[in-house]
Amino acid sequence: MEFDLFKDKFTIKDAKQLNPLVLAFIGDAVYEVFIRTLLVDNNRNMCVHKLHVNAIEHVKAHGQSQYIKEFMPMLEEEEKYIFKRGRNAKSGTVPKNADLQEYRFATGFEALVGFLYLTEQTERLNYMLNHIAGLNDNGGSLDYES
Repeated sequence: MEFDLFKDKFTIKDAKQLNPLVLAFIGDAVYEVFIRTLLVDNNRNMCVHKLHVNAIEHVKAHGQSQYIKEFMPMLEEEEKYIFKRGRNAKSGTVPKNADLQEYRFATGFEALVGFLYLTEQTERLNYMLNHIAGLNDNGGSLDYES
């Protein structure tokens, strides 16, 4: 059986039944692609090494934890539920560059991104990710050439 990324959908019920760490697994990839694409769009002549170093600042647990804390008041009830499931999931070791609370908040953030992506809530996902990009514009721009 062939899988079609653009046709095979997850219902909200299907996505809610996934392990929150699976949602975070997908969300991590989606968020990293968003950040990398935004960095390339804003810094078209930057060398790959600098793009990579800049991307790391945004995709590490500390940054994701800060972003979700800023966005928390705007979450809908279902989104809070998904975030909390991801935040509370037991996932093993914590990376060296993050404390436990940051890591758990980041996992909740990634689970929410994964949920929105899998359930094709693209308008909401775009709103959230662009809000985060706006937060960066106010404090740590994704435009590094200037």
